[in-house]
Amino acid sequence: MPVGLQAEPSLGVPGKKRWAMVVDLRRCIGCMACVCADKAEYDVPLGVWRTIVKVKDTGHYPNTKRHFMPRLCNHCDNPPCVRNCPTEATYKHEDGFVLQRYERCIACRTCIAACPYNARHVLPKNRDRVKIGGVVDKCTFCSHRVEKGLAPACVQTCLGRSRIFGDLNDPDSEVSKLVARHKTVVLKPEKGTRPQVYYIKPERAQTEQVFAAPQSYAARSDSEAFYKHNRGSKFFSGVL
Repeated sequence: MPVGLQAEPSLGVPGKKRWAMVVDLRRCIGCMACVCADKAEYDVPLGVWRTIVKVKDTGHYPNTKRHFMPRLCNHCDNPPCVRNCPTEATYKHEDGFVLQRYERCIACRTCIAACPYNARHVLPKNRDRVKIGGVVDKCTFCSHRVEKGLAPACVQTCLGRSRIFGDLNDPDSEVSKLVARHKTVVLKPEKGTRPQVYYIKPERAQTEQVFAAPQSYAARSDSEAFYKHNRGSKFFSGVL
């Protein structure tokens, strides 16, 4: 039973929308354009973010790899932030947005503690150009843009088209086709929050050369030269 101002889940309900995002990790290049777009769209102050891209380096020189993991509010179908908000400042829209009513927020940080995705922050009280401060804020899936038929700022700015946004209830939408076609994962499904940001993980065979030897003559020749120079011919597990 929903608690707080929670709309019933609309995923799969005929006649209703369920906005969701697919993050294709195969296409993320870590350019941080999404982070900058959110900063610009909402005049997000220094020190807090509506979206982030986590960076992790693995391996040892010269065989290293950099991984990118975009993170944002998951606009859950069962959001714990809504259940735990004592003033009902946080609520779930019938189309799936999890939104914030600033005039009700008392910055008690209960929602921050309840969110398993660390997707919320407190805005500073003293801001120059925007009067909203001293309250909790978060990603809204750019609901004000979506209502006008526009894509969220981070999606529109994504250089690699890693972020795709749309209505999961529309079988012709790109997000529906991606979720149907690819094996997707969500973050912390064991929490029971039913997050609506879906990730397409990169195939190891496509991203790690140890699992996929170069196919073309040119790629093979380049690899041989590189790894002989760097004493790393075993990188291809004996293929070279």
